[in-house]
Amino acid sequence: MDYTLIILRLGQQVRQHRLNRGLTQAQLAALACVTRQKVIAVEKGDLSVGMLAYARVLGALDCEFAVVPAVMPTLEEIQGMFD
Repeated sequence: MDYTLIILRLGQQVRQHRLNRGLTQAQLAALACVTRQKVIAVEKGDLSVGMLAYARVLGALDCEFAVVPAVMPTLEEIQGMFD
């Protein structure tokens, strides 16, 4: 499994949890003690974002990392990797 796809999926999950909680990126940033730009980078799956930023954002959403078996990428995910 390609690591970039894993990071992209994590970013999408973070965004979905933020939206489900009714938070803006700025509100989540304030809760996580990071900048709004960092939240944007997390949600985009930016490879330069460190684990501490992900941990802060996930903690602010009352979530945590979990190790689960990878699933095959969808056609949309494959397409997105080439856009």
